[in-house]
Amino acid sequence: MSDSSRRAFLTSAAALTLTAPAQTSPIPIVDCHIHLFDQTRPQGAPYSGGDRNTEPALPARYRRLAAPLGIVAAIEIEASPWVEDNLWVLEVEEKEPMMVGTVGNLQPEKPEFKEYLDRYRRNKLFLGIRYGNLWGYSLVRQLDNPAFIEGIELLQQAGLTMDTANPQPDLIEAILRLTDKVPGLRIVMDHLPSLLPRLQGAARAAVEANLRELARRPTVYIKVSQVMRILDGKPSADPALYKPVLDFFFDTFGEDKLVFGSDWPNAWAVDNLPLIVKIVRDYFDTKGRAAAEKYFWKNSLAAYRWKKRADGQPQLSAG
Repeated sequence: MSDSSRRAFLTSAAALTLTAPAQTSPIPIVDCHIHLFDQTRPQGAPYSGGDRNTEPALPARYRRLAAPLGIVAAIEIEASPWVEDNLWVLEVEEKEPMMVGTVGNLQPEKPEFKEYLDRYRRNKLFLGIRYGNLWGYSLVRQLDNPAFIEGIELLQQAGLTMDTANPQPDLIEAILRLTDKVPGLRIVMDHLPSLLPRLQGAARAAVEANLRELARRPTVYIKVSQVMRILDGKPSADPALYKPVLDFFFDTFGEDKLVFGSDWPNAWAVDNLPLIVKIVRDYFDTKGRAAAEKYFWKNSLAAYRWKKRADGQPQLSAG
């Protein structure tokens, strides 16, 4: 190659380098809502995902489905009212670094709550408790119970999180009152995308007003879970179906308050994890990489304070 040809080649290569689009790495995903159970145990399991699921929901099974989708970590949300299953989940998670925590089942109004909380909080995988419309619990009825409020204050002082369960309009109003009684309590509200489409008129307006007020509370987070809709007996992939409700939560709570949850393997989520990820990825990709990173993993650190256990799990850099 002559000197002139070599100069032309180098000039062309440099131009390509300058004009070629930068390659960005995939955004890692932290799934903040899966369930673990094993109905084949001698004692069985009180919940096993509904009729669509026939297998134990254990970390290895989830990892095989989730890892190809870019999911690098998951948080278990307790699916059993049996207090001893808190320990069972912790023991199962200890063997699987993909699992970075559990939100367990303890009742703040019970006399033994402080003892259980002191025991479980020592385990870095125990991130908080779940309380709401589940297992006969009622946050609405407990708000005026001093023992319950004392237990929630202990939870807040321990730096742990409270997940709500299965939203209804009265539960949302109760959460608003609870944040007044226990300021600074970290709360993650689940499954709201499945509630709003079911409400109309004054009922929806009242819920949206309460949610706008909750958005002003700095430690209240929204889990964008149970997003997928079933139309004519099958899951819909139509982005236009999901945009209005996702717009409401993004516009109301902002990019710093939303976290991802798949709800695997509950109901239709058991065999639709790729579609669930695609629905929210397609939406958040339109918000830019910074907002998508917050939704898919950064906000989960603020909401749950989980600790990295495996290579590939992201952490915020110090300073």
